[in-house]
Amino acid sequence: MAIATPSAPPPPRRGLARVFAPRRLAAVAIAAAVVSLFIWPGWQSRYVILYGRLLFVGLWMLLSFGVLEVWPARLPRWLARWGLQVMGVAATVPFAAITVYAFMTPSDPPFWEDTLRLTGFGLLNLFGLLVGPWMAVSAVFRQITGAAEHQALTFELTRSELERKAADSQLRLLQARVEPHFLFNTLANVRELVDAGSPQASPVLASLIAYLRAAVPRLEEATSTVERELELVRAYLEVMQMRMPDRLQYVIVADDAARALACPPTTLLTLVENAVRHGIDPSEDGGRIEVRASVRGERLLAQVLDTGVGLAASGRAGSLGTGLTTLRERLALTFGGAENVRVTLVAVEPRGTCAEVELPARRDGGA
Repeated sequence: MAIATPSAPPPPRRGLARVFAPRRLAAVAIAAAVVSLFIWPGWQSRYVILYGRLLFVGLWMLLSFGVLEVWPARLPRWLARWGLQVMGVAATVPFAAITVYAFMTPSDPPFWEDTLRLTGFGLLNLFGLLVGPWMAVSAVFRQITGAAEHQALTFELTRSELERKAADSQLRLLQARVEPHFLFNTLANVRELVDAGSPQASPVLASLIAYLRAAVPRLEEATSTVERELELVRAYLEVMQMRMPDRLQYVIVADDAARALACPPTTLLTLVENAVRHGIDPSEDGGRIEVRASVRGERLLAQVLDTGVGLAASGRAGSLGTGLTTLRERLALTFGGAENVRVTLVAVEPRGTCAEVELPARRDGGA
């Protein structure tokens, strides 16, 4: 059974790869370019120097923001980490600006004695303190939003996995209800032959053993095909025909296109067993069973017709019965809902019954 599940989120970056992630570097570069547009009209030096200084301050703020994401590992209850990051970014601005003017572009006299350069230093601090903490708050908000989305996706993955396991368990439970039903009925038929001293008992038992050797391993399979299901049906009908050779005839007709399609295990077998038990067995004259499988557009149609006693005589008028109801539940679980499958039981004139199952036409293992 295929249940769609969301894709797992990618693993988070660590260390400097996280601090200087491409998206963060791009944000710093763009912010430096925007701030430079406000300072450039009064700038007395080359633009590249202005942009380089703004970018240097921005990278130091980014480093401070990234370090305080993980350090210190534990904070007092009264201090939120996002608050520490915003304060750290604000505190980094003047130190980064002093580094730029005092150590990277030394001059005589020092910048604090040069009115023009002191003005540039002040503007660098002003815009850094205005833009840096605001960008830090925006980044923290995106982190919180991303963490919430990641947690929601994790919950969705967990929920989908639990739903899949629950559906698989329910499907196994329903399938287990079908398997003993078929096996016990077949063994009861063999017991009747043995009790009656029929010479057919030994051949029927041999055929049953051969059938079970082929069938039992397939009962635990999650998927099967129409072809494999028809093989089981043929083996089952051979056993039943040996038990009542004068009262049961059968024919199996299937399109080549239908044989390769996916079919849940024991689906056709349940229909045929239902026809034998409720149609052929109660009839004094027995009857004929016809098994058909065909493709109708995007749907697989399986039919089992019998010329037995009919719905009214068997007491099944207006009801699917336990076996077919359980089959419908199994198919609904396998194909994602009752709206995707159809199980019907209708009367056939002059007498008999037609059981139909309609499923999505899927290749073996297809979802």
